[in-house]
Amino acid sequence: MQGAGTPNPRDLLETLPHDACFRFSNQDGAKPTMSQIDAHIEAVVTGRCSEPFSVLGLHQVHDGTWWVSAFQPGALTITVFDWRTRKVCGSLVQRHEAGFFSGQVDTDAPFPYRLRIQFPHETIDLDDPYRYPPCLGDLDIHLISEGSHLELYNVLGAHPREMEGVAGVLFAVWAPGAQRVSVVGTFNQWDGRRHVMRRRKECGVWELFVPGLVAGELYKYEIIGGNGTLLPLKTDPLAFAMEQLPGTASIVCPEDRYEWHDSAWMANRATRNAPMSIYEVHLGSWKRKPEEGFRYLTYRELADDLIPYVKKMGFTHIELLPISEYPFDGSWGYQPIGMYAPTSRFGTPDDYRHLVDRCHQAGIGVLMDWVPGHFPTDPNGLGNFDGTCLYEHMDPRQGKHQDWNTLIYNYGRREVPNYLIANALYWVNRFHIDGLRVDAVASMLYLDYSRRPGEWIPNKYGGNENLEAIDFLRRLNILVYEKGNGAITIAEESTAYPMVSHPVYQGGLGFGYKWNMGWMHDTLLYMSKDPVYRRYHHERLTFGLLYAFSENFILSLSHDEVVHGKGSLLGKMSGDRWQKFANLRAYYAFMWTYPGKKHLFMGGEFAQDREWNHDVSLDWHLLSDPFHTGVQNLIRDLNILYKSSQPMYLRDGEPGGFEWIDCHDIEQSIISFLRRGEKPRDVTITVCNFTPVVRDRYRIGVPVEGWYRELVNTDAIDYGGSGVGNDGWVQATPDPWHGRAWSVALRLPPLGALILRPDIRVEAKT
Repeated sequence: MQGAGTPNPRDLLETLPHDACFRFSNQDGAKPTMSQIDAHIEAVVTGRCSEPFSVLGLHQVHDGTWWVSAFQPGALTITVFDWRTRKVCGSLVQRHEAGFFSGQVDTDAPFPYRLRIQFPHETIDLDDPYRYPPCLGDLDIHLISEGSHLELYNVLGAHPREMEGVAGVLFAVWAPGAQRVSVVGTFNQWDGRRHVMRRRKECGVWELFVPGLVAGELYKYEIIGGNGTLLPLKTDPLAFAMEQLPGTASIVCPEDRYEWHDSAWMANRATRNAPMSIYEVHLGSWKRKPEEGFRYLTYRELADDLIPYVKKMGFTHIELLPISEYPFDGSWGYQPIGMYAPTSRFGTPDDYRHLVDRCHQAGIGVLMDWVPGHFPTDPNGLGNFDGTCLYEHMDPRQGKHQDWNTLIYNYGRREVPNYLIANALYWVNRFHIDGLRVDAVASMLYLDYSRRPGEWIPNKYGGNENLEAIDFLRRLNILVYEKGNGAITIAEESTAYPMVSHPVYQGGLGFGYKWNMGWMHDTLLYMSKDPVYRRYHHERLTFGLLYAFSENFILSLSHDEVVHGKGSLLGKMSGDRWQKFANLRAYYAFMWTYPGKKHLFMGGEFAQDREWNHDVSLDWHLLSDPFHTGVQNLIRDLNILYKSSQPMYLRDGEPGGFEWIDCHDIEQSIISFLRRGEKPRDVTITVCNFTPVVRDRYRIGVPVEGWYRELVNTDAIDYGGSGVGNDGWVQATPDPWHGRAWSVALRLPPLGALILRPDIRVEAKT
């Protein structure tokens, strides 16, 4: 802390003029003048020295002697000694009352020295960071400068390591427009004059090895922009951990030595032809600890509680709303400020690894929402990072999202896509994430996204496509699929942009999957209509099949559908309370048998009846109500059936995997269809009755003869229904119907759905 009456060095920086830093010896080897010496001493003590290694540390001067210079505010005396032999090599003389010392030392070559510093109340031995050579290798510098360093996280950020047998932390940050960069923290009283970094001009990176530091240290970067302006303290763009609010400091993390136990999972991650039923979770509000002030569950507590629940419910994957560190709870993580740091709200990075590891051991994949489309304007973040628009565009027509008051990455600056792609690979490889769901892709693809005429700048061809963002997304997907060990990418893309989930070599964006937003909007609108009027909206159920196989779709009922006044999924259903539950159950059966992977936001699996609130837990108490328990039982059984029935997932992306039986019964609001596997009898049949009327002897054509088993009836008593159905079985008869040689006569439940399958085990019926 600053003592009373002590000048604040940051105040000095604001008031003193900029002084250039001269070398201790002139370029021609001549002895420097006193005015030159004074200039660069003044630059050091006022924090204006941009080349500290030319002033501080050990230097051979014009007459061949060796001198050590050090800046230690508050020091009384400084002695230099060889830390190997403990031999005293010289004493430094105070040259400036602010704490600048220098003096000749007894040596004829560089040596590993330390400083013995006497302060008013203690004497300490300190290793001098200015005695160490540059740390970044030539290859790292080259890759950074060309924007192709795919393991940027191994170079930039804060890394505990040893240099010349001495333990410490290497700090490195990209800030090419800065005049001076310092690392500040608790270890130097947040004084930006004490640890000014070395500039690597070839790539715009500043680096400094600080001996003696350990994991757990708090730090930030103090930056003077190119115009001499002192900027707000900046969080490390590659911080691997950050403080909890209200603090915003970066935290030095230990080296990644987590011992994984998921090798079997990693070697056999699910393929495109495997079932995928995703449970979307906001970790802060899935469940809380009421006995402890409704605090968050930690990553480790979630591993003990969330994983068994997801396993019991039959989901194959968990998708986490963004866990990259974010300052504002109300953003749900979609305004990240620490792209490389798992949020500290729930624990440490290793705690998060533990959660992922436990998921994999339980046979559950982990997807993560990832936000490369924009970033917040918090003063400690990426905006105006080095005094320039380093990560964002300068022109707000290109660099600012009007909807969210956030900044847009400059995808045309090669180092920026490199930062983001390396981040994607970081989560996939360092945290074993199985896939990244890329947020708000449409906002990246279009220059005129949510803008009026005159508020955007066309591309070089005069169009509205963001060509640089498109190139970035393609490169991202190529590299994730090439280097991600089986990880996938998913696009939240809400427009008709073509070939989002097609390979790049075919002209696509290269995503593995795309959310089917059109299906979601159409079908939810249909379900909101009173059954009397559904006949006028029948196409909302059927239109999606015109494009169902144009992309690799995921059917998503996400958090976006239960916020901002939209109410809950249950609340969107029409009718009285019984009808709402019946409608929702029928809708879920329709969704689980429709082509596409499945995605459901937490709470939807037990029909939470209020809108989601990120500040409180889900309403688990509702499970004392049979209606809510019934929906939960249905989702569990649908997932179990889905994973065990190849026709429901094997040919999701193939037109041959789906056939309408009847999509034209508009007057009765009934649809029927089948899903095909590889063999003739390998089919499932779905029949949905979207009116509250029981339909007796409702006949549909079926593909083969024999008995058909009623696998799911959403009107079953166990699901909260009325029990109308077919006693579990129905036999096909040779009555041609719907162009098929065989048919079955069904009793359709009100606002209900049936899922049937041919069964050769006729003896089971008798």
